[in-house]
Amino acid sequence: MTCASPPRRGRAADTVGDLPGGTAPEEPAGAERVAAFLRGDAIPAQFLRFVLVGGASTVVYALLFVAGHGWGYLTAHLVATAASTVLANELHRRLTFHADERVHWFTAQWEAGGVTVLGLLATSTALGLLDALTGDDQPVLQIATVVGVTAFIGLLRFIALRWIFRPAPARA
Repeated sequence: MTCASPPRRGRAADTVGDLPGGTAPEEPAGAERVAAFLRGDAIPAQFLRFVLVGGASTVVYALLFVAGHGWGYLTAHLVATAASTVLANELHRRLTFHADERVHWFTAQWEAGGVTVLGLLATSTALGLLDALTGDDQPVLQIATVVGVTAFIGLLRFIALRWIFRPAPARA
């Protein structure tokens, strides 16, 4: 059985002998505190993990888009979007929202994939407009366009996954 810890009087009281041995307890180092924060379920921590996963999946998207660019920008975009989305959905389920025990893989793909369709339509439209305006094959500008539109859609996606498709709390 555990009980509540007594209130602490501060570091100064610890160093003058309040604790056995007269030494202050070691506080976690900065990196350990950051790691503990990142593992937590507070909204800022979840959002930061969401951004990190989004950044990683965007790198995967860019690599696949460039690799498939010979197929045409739209085909490369569709293939890169599908692969990077499945990866991002799984990482969000496991890492961002710690829902791997509460939400099945298919459910996560279906829910987040539905939001991704909106993003796919928006990015495909933006790529089509860019192609019509520039007429040139410019992968760097195309990727920058997709990243900009995806950042906005990503914010909508975070809101949807955090508050709309929120899994039921785990039972004790």
